[in-house]
Amino acid sequence: MKTFIEYLKLMRIHHYIKNVLIFLPLIFSGKLLDINLTFITLIGAISFSIMCSAIYIINDIADCKEDRKNERKKNRPIASGAISIKKAGILAVILILTSTILNIYISNKQITETPLLSFSVLCGYLLMNIAYSLKLKHIPIIDITILAFGFVFRVIYGATITGILISNWLYLTVLVFSFYMGLGKRRNELKQNGSEGRKVLERYSENFLNNNMYMYMTLGIVFYSLWCIDINSAINSFINVLYTVPIVMIICMKYNMTIEGKSSGDPVDVIFSDKILLALILIYSIIMAAILYM
Repeated sequence: MKTFIEYLKLMRIHHYIKNVLIFLPLIFSGKLLDINLTFITLIGAISFSIMCSAIYIINDIADCKEDRKNERKKNRPIASGAISIKKAGILAVILILTSTILNIYISNKQITETPLLSFSVLCGYLLMNIAYSLKLKHIPIIDITILAFGFVFRVIYGATITGILISNWLYLTVLVFSFYMGLGKRRNELKQNGSEGRKVLERYSENFLNNNMYMYMTLGIVFYSLWCIDINSAINSFINVLYTVPIVMIICMKYNMTIEGKSSGDPVDVIFSDKILLALILIYSIIMAAILYM
């Protein structure tokens, strides 16, 4: 049982929550109640989640020597010796193959003209993250860009498996908020551990990360507002979508307050460590669902 738990820790199951982004094109297009598209998206989310686990394992294998010296990361399954590098590598290969099989399955179910496009996105995500694990995470700006594009890939993947076009404003909103969260993660790593945790942190300063973080947050609110104006004319609702903008602004403020504390800055940790922030996100989700589907 203990070994099983270590494998679950290695796969970072709790990070699967990020893959909710795969559902965004489906949800915001108003097609969530389409059983076929929802089924395809669900299988796609499972496929993407499994691929994410494989990438986390590859990253942990690449980082195991450094992780053993890090107070916060030394208890990770590979760094602590709970799981050998060989066994972790075998699991990563199995997960990649499983993800590929699931993606081929949904490709056969897709009604789009280019069913293999989703597989290309999945492969692109894998290759980008392998490059990140082996080299690119040590290059300033590039490391944050890859963190941000990890979120964008999820939305694009959701669009390719359903054949739903992503609004330009929605794409930009996800992109800039992704940079905002990536910068926040690096800022807190630097703030709490200095440059000991990551080599790339030697090239950053708190001032630089703070300034860019809040610039992207501002852009995110602007682009989200423009998306609301754009989508409002496309849906038949008695509630104006722009009414959700203040909620998004409050969520951003609460997120900022949380990462100013002792948070690691990781978006998943930030959200699940703050009940008020979780409640605000839930309120936003309920209001948006009412606007789109009632």
